[in-house]
Amino acid sequence: MKLQQLSYLVHVARNDFNVSATARRLDTSQPGISKQIAALESDLGIPLLQRQGRQIVGLTPAGRDILPRVERLLIEAENITTIAADHGGNRIGSLAIATTHTQARYTLPDVVERFRERYPTVSFHMKLGSPLQIAEMAISREVDLVIATESPHFFQGMMMMPCYRWARALIVPRDHELASYTQLGIRELARYPIVTYSFGFSPDSPLNLAFAAAGLEPTLALTATDADVIKTYVRRGLGVGIIASMAYEPDRDEDLAQIDCSNLFAMSTTYIGCVRAAEMRDFGYEFIRWFAPHLTRDRVQAFRDAATDRDREKILSELELPRR
Repeated sequence: MKLQQLSYLVHVARNDFNVSATARRLDTSQPGISKQIAALESDLGIPLLQRQGRQIVGLTPAGRDILPRVERLLIEAENITTIAADHGGNRIGSLAIATTHTQARYTLPDVVERFRERYPTVSFHMKLGSPLQIAEMAISREVDLVIATESPHFFQGMMMMPCYRWARALIVPRDHELASYTQLGIRELARYPIVTYSFGFSPDSPLNLAFAAAGLEPTLALTATDADVIKTYVRRGLGVGIIASMAYEPDRDEDLAQIDCSNLFAMSTTYIGCVRAAEMRDFGYEFIRWFAPHLTRDRVQAFRDAATDRDREKILSELELPRR
């Protein structure tokens, strides 16, 4: 039984048992993966994958029991390499994060620049996506860290730590009838088609909850993952935009008026997270601290080592989150 064989098993399961897709993703051959998994099954003396003819359709009962343990074993194997690298003073490595466009565009540039200056021999990778895509990248270990807001149900089983709170703003062209408003009511807002984030009206989002509480059904003109795309279509008159207030730039968006929405929608929290069982390089802890200064290495490790959800909640209750 070899680590590579176990890794192939996990990757095949994560790719919906499509060996061809797994081979493309791992830049290897389909026969090679099939051969290694067959050798693993031979060593164990039991089938792990359920087959119909030449097609893999799922896991056998044994495979379902074994897969979670294989995933933990592979994480621990990576942890050994991580710990050894830091103890050996190895400053070469990589850090990959997955996040949304808003975070990448408006909150991360200073942190990434600082990271590159401090760790020039560490390659830095940033992947953008929706909350669901971000969660999938973390769970499949494509990235080391995720930075996300909303849709916490996508991140079950991950260690998500709060970084800061943020409010929403309404944006309209300067000649729009709402441009002179400083605030408005939810019923007045509901009269206009809305352009907002793709996750903006997920079941647990502040937007959805606010409109539902008022018994209103908003008209969604367009949704996008990118704040700049939302601005573009607001400028073209498709509707009024709802974005993170941090995404409004007075110098670049002088043709748009911004209206505070803190009276309408509860503030949201941005989290940084990782797979709980995965160790992190020293520079990973540094990146977290630069992004969220209250998340020191000791606090992150205490959060990871907390035995119960109540213990983790106690740690969170002691944090004072900044507002952006």
